[in-house]
Amino acid sequence: MNGIFAWVMAALSFIPGLGTPAVPSWNGYVEDDYTYAAAPTGGVIARLAVSEGQTVKAGDVLFVLETSQQQAQYEAARARAASAEATLENLQTGSRKEEVDVTRASLQKAMADRDLAQQNFTRSEDLFAKGLVPQAKLDQDKASLASAEAAVAQLEAQLKVAELPARDAQQIAAEATLAAAKADVANARAGLDDRTVTAPADGRIERLFFKAGEVAGAGMPVASLSGRDAMKVLFYLNEGDRPLFKLGDVVAVSCDGCAAGLTATISHFASDPQFTPPIIYSRAERNRLVFLTEAVLQQQNGILPGQPVSIGRIP
Repeated sequence: MNGIFAWVMAALSFIPGLGTPAVPSWNGYVEDDYTYAAAPTGGVIARLAVSEGQTVKAGDVLFVLETSQQQAQYEAARARAASAEATLENLQTGSRKEEVDVTRASLQKAMADRDLAQQNFTRSEDLFAKGLVPQAKLDQDKASLASAEAAVAQLEAQLKVAELPARDAQQIAAEATLAAAKADVANARAGLDDRTVTAPADGRIERLFFKAGEVAGAGMPVASLSGRDAMKVLFYLNEGDRPLFKLGDVVAVSCDGCAAGLTATISHFASDPQFTPPIIYSRAERNRLVFLTEAVLQQQNGILPGQPVSIGRIP
């Protein structure tokens, strides 16, 4: 009798609305969230350092653009900075010792010439008083003495200037020039560094969109990377099922040919419905609304992008 009852119940379970209710599930698919690598400036691709399917670490070189122009700009900026630094140092310390020594030697010669001119003028005065030399000779020796004294005064002033540092205004201008030159160096260095593009995170090279020798524009993707946690499941919940889930919930994922036990963690709920009826929301129409939900796969291997999947709740 019990066997007959069990057989009847099993048969009734195949009739819609009778028997054990089916476990609820939701349909979805797998998607890969790609990261695109591009250079901030355009140029010829000099070298591709990776190939499709290759695994990379954060900081690994992906590709290098041609750098001859940027290298030249960097070297020129460094030369300007070195010149500005030398100018400032010269203003801060005054003239070099050798230059001061030359000025001092010139001053000593000028003083000797002045002393000789003084002696000649004194002698001419004595001789003129005795009527032994004409007035012209006396005037000539007097002018030579005045010239010699002026030369001594000029060289004394030059020596003082050579031994002093530059004025504050000159140093401020030189410091500003040096700061601008250093900024040009940093800018040129950054432009040179931008020609080498590295992986922003660990991942796998999914696609390469250019070959070596081709020209890539500024901001144009050269490679796409699949990140370590990039694989996610997208599925749709109707209005009545949304309250059953919350961010951080772990859901079961199953698909044809996939390994058993796949799970995913809900990371996003869309706030806008994917289908909006052209009528006012009513209780009878709410079940027509579906909302996109995303969940990051906890097992990133063993499943491929585009794979249709079924989502189930984990008790």
